[in-house]
Amino acid sequence: MLRVFLKNTAMACPHHPVAMKTENLLKKGGVIFVLKDILIPILIGVAALVVGMLVGALIGYTMRKKTAEKKIGSAEKEAERIVSDAMKAGEAKRKEMIVEAKEDILKAKTEAERENKERRQELLRLENKALAKEETLERKIENFERKDEALSRKIKENEKLREEIEQIKQSQLARLEEISGYTTETAKAELVSKIETEAKREAAVKLAQIESDLHNEADTKAKNIISLAIQRLASDQVSETTVSVVPLPSDEMKGRIIGREGRNIHKIETLTGVDLIIDDTPEAITLSCFDPIRREIARIALEKLISDGRIHPSRIEETVEKARREVESSIKQAGEKAAFDIGVNGLHPDLVRFLGRLKYRTSYGQNVLAHSVEVAYLAGIMANELGVDSVLAKRAGLLHDIGKSLTQEVEGSHVQLGVEIARKFKENKDVLHAIEAHHGDVEPQTIIAVLVQAADAISAARPGARREDLDSYIKRLQRLEEISNSFPGVEKSYAIQAGREIRIMVKPEQVGDEQMIVVARDIANKIEAELEYPGQIKVNVIRESRVAEYAK
Repeated sequence: MLRVFLKNTAMACPHHPVAMKTENLLKKGGVIFVLKDILIPILIGVAALVVGMLVGALIGYTMRKKTAEKKIGSAEKEAERIVSDAMKAGEAKRKEMIVEAKEDILKAKTEAERENKERRQELLRLENKALAKEETLERKIENFERKDEALSRKIKENEKLREEIEQIKQSQLARLEEISGYTTETAKAELVSKIETEAKREAAVKLAQIESDLHNEADTKAKNIISLAIQRLASDQVSETTVSVVPLPSDEMKGRIIGREGRNIHKIETLTGVDLIIDDTPEAITLSCFDPIRREIARIALEKLISDGRIHPSRIEETVEKARREVESSIKQAGEKAAFDIGVNGLHPDLVRFLGRLKYRTSYGQNVLAHSVEVAYLAGIMANELGVDSVLAKRAGLLHDIGKSLTQEVEGSHVQLGVEIARKFKENKDVLHAIEAHHGDVEPQTIIAVLVQAADAISAARPGARREDLDSYIKRLQRLEEISNSFPGVEKSYAIQAGREIRIMVKPEQVGDEQMIVVARDIANKIEAELEYPGQIKVNVIRESRVAEYAK
């Protein structure tokens, strides 16, 4: 072990003299010399080091002990100070809390005393009130008892009087029967009969008055509803004729349209069924046809040919076919637009197409589709005012003239055709009845039918809606005045308001106030029987008496 220690020492410091000497000694194998020269100084150094460490540790321990004692003493003093301060603060807080608690107790006690005082006062008031009521009730009971006693006495007196009256009545009745010769039952029967007669007369007078008031009220309400419907509806009217005019860019185009030996114009007329009138009118061609659909097809085709410039039979045939498809599309769009604008849903596609065909139909210059839309609006507005199904009224108004889309192709009136078309597409029975009754072919049985009939008359009769030729218009006015003048007592008559009113002057010495009603009714009935007219005619009878006297 010693050799190992010495060897390690020499290896740690190889250049140290001791290490070198140790190495040499080890090489020689001399252990004694190592112990003498090296080991002893090392042991002395180690001992000195240990002693120094012990002394240092003792000194450090002493210093640390003093420092710790000082810190402990300071901490104990600080702790005593903190505890003292805490005790002082706690004592102050305790005293403060005691004071606050005493104040709260005092407040609560004061509040309780106040509430108790108020309750005592309230109880005292209620007690006084109860006592007053009790006294009042006692007085009322006493009054009631006195009144009861007085009433009992009066009842007894009345019973005695009733017995006396009954005796007197019986004696008087016997006397009356003896004098009049009527028994009681006979007199009662006669009295009841007179009362019944008088009651019936009064009831008849009252009933007549009620009927008159109801008629006036209904007439006023109907006028208000119709006026409101007319005011809320604003629609434009388009007058149609049997001819259309197509403008030309130049008169040279007329020759191209006619073609060689007239083959182009002949082809157009053959395909469209429309007469082309080419006269001296500058830069224009007139299309004539009673069927507005065919006329529209011809107009569109001709405009396309003019704009394209290629005019020959094959091109004409192609263009006419395109124009026909455009018109069919326009018909469908017109029907869909009308249904959409009115708010009528669920129409069959074929029924929509029939409805769109009305765009190209006219009645006295009035467009039938526009007329149908107007009737639907009017019927819907009046239905809303009356609380009736407005959707159903609009549907019936829109379809009431649907038969006119076939009147040029199928035999029968437009009313019958309209009913057949609506029945084919399974329309509501109320709609069928409204279509059937809108011209009076059958008596209207529903409110919807009456509203459609009224809306149809309003739309057709308003100024500017329809057009008649001048001759028939003048003849109708003359005939209207002739009918009025044919009645006895009529002095003169005037047709005014475009034939919507006839004003009649009667002779006051021949026609009295009571007879004016009869005269007006007779004239109105004769006008209805002999004249055909849209809407209604007002018969206004006037009786005027003038008396002149001169003061001299």
